[in-house]
Amino acid sequence: MAKNIKLVKSLIGRKKDQIATAESLGLRKIGDVTVQPDNAQTNGKINKISHLIEVTEA
Repeated sequence: MAKNIKLVKSLIGRKKDQIATAESLGLRKIGDVTVQPDNAQTNGKINKISHLIEVTEA
């Protein structure tokens, strides 16, 4: 399965590691959506910025 990840809160004022995590998922501005595989690496990134994103099953 894959996951749709949407950035719903701004990255302004966030820690550098959170910004880097969002950008590694392909999220740069509010409303950006990306499809990522459901694996351990993606789940770790999702957990790190869970307060900034919405995740749905693709």
